[in-house]
Amino acid sequence: MKRLYLVRHGRAEAGFGEQLDPGLDATGFRQAQAVGEQLGKLKHMPILSSPLRRARETASPLALRWSRKPIMEEAVAEVPTPGRVRLKDRPNWLRGVMAGKWSEQTRELAAWRKDLIAALHAQTEDMVIFSHFIAINVAAGEALREDRVHVFSPDNASVTILESDGSKLHVVELGREADTRVL
Repeated sequence: MKRLYLVRHGRAEAGFGEQLDPGLDATGFRQAQAVGEQLGKLKHMPILSSPLRRARETASPLALRWSRKPIMEEAVAEVPTPGRVRLKDRPNWLRGVMAGKWSEQTRELAAWRKDLIAALHAQTEDMVIFSHFIAINVAAGEALREDRVHVFSPDNASVTILESDGSKLHVVELGREADTRVL
């Protein structure tokens, strides 16, 4: 069984409907430092990161501590917003997705979810993965055999631990939760 440490990025400097790729705010950088210290105590392992700035910035303290360059992985990036949805309308679109089930989503979202799960199963060793709220919910939902999009509310810089046997995900520990509002 491969152990996967899924880390939600630190707090972003802008909301989902304000910027496509915001970095971290001051609190987010402190959260990144703290999670880097927390995970830095583990044995060194590869680091995978969403290519989005807030995930890369959250991965940076651990990468520096371990002298490892994170591997960028598009499959663990933020849930893709359809091109027809304007930036300011993204929060309402995402709230609608979060209120539903995966079996009710578009073909594109179903494909994104399938690719994310496949990327997790493809890991051949223990791994730290810096990702996003919905992506972590995909992984947790798959492990819990749950069709709901929103399974739990991982806090910024929280660590969710899953194990993969290559075909099934299993929850070891869900990350610390917090009330997350889509802005």
